[in-house]
Amino acid sequence: MSQPGQIAPELIVSQWFNTPEPLSLEGLRGSVLLLHAFQMLCPGCVAHGTPQAEKAHRLFKGAGLKVIGLHTVFEHHAAMTPIALDAYIHEYQLTMPIGVDQAGEGTPMPVTMGRYHMRGTPTHILIGRDGRILHHGFGQEEDMALGARIAAALERK
Repeated sequence: MSQPGQIAPELIVSQWFNTPEPLSLEGLRGSVLLLHAFQMLCPGCVAHGTPQAEKAHRLFKGAGLKVIGLHTVFEHHAAMTPIALDAYIHEYQLTMPIGVDQAGEGTPMPVTMGRYHMRGTPTHILIGRDGRILHHGFGQEEDMALGARIAAALERK
């Protein structure tokens, strides 16, 4: 698992949704970033993690928080195509930018998932304005706890 204090590794994305141009951590430096890794067939992501990330995107947008969804497929590869993801984004009315984690070579683990040493989905990674990891959470996180972490990160200058 990526540790707090480490510089967040760059995202390696094969396709973007909900953004007119590709995003990079370097380009977002100066903003607080919430990276939400999910799979559309992950029950915890569908029921809690992805709606929570979308809510953070909408609530904190004007406060300096950038939320990026990362569709990181490490199982059921044939079912989770970009075409299916596009339908999922439309169905769940997701407006946050979403990148498709680049597939790993010779391994089921996608590249960015491996770089961050994620254990699965949902995963939330909070990155400070300086590009350092502030929090790496796996599984369901309470709304209030995540909101408090975001608020604290936004207060840091």
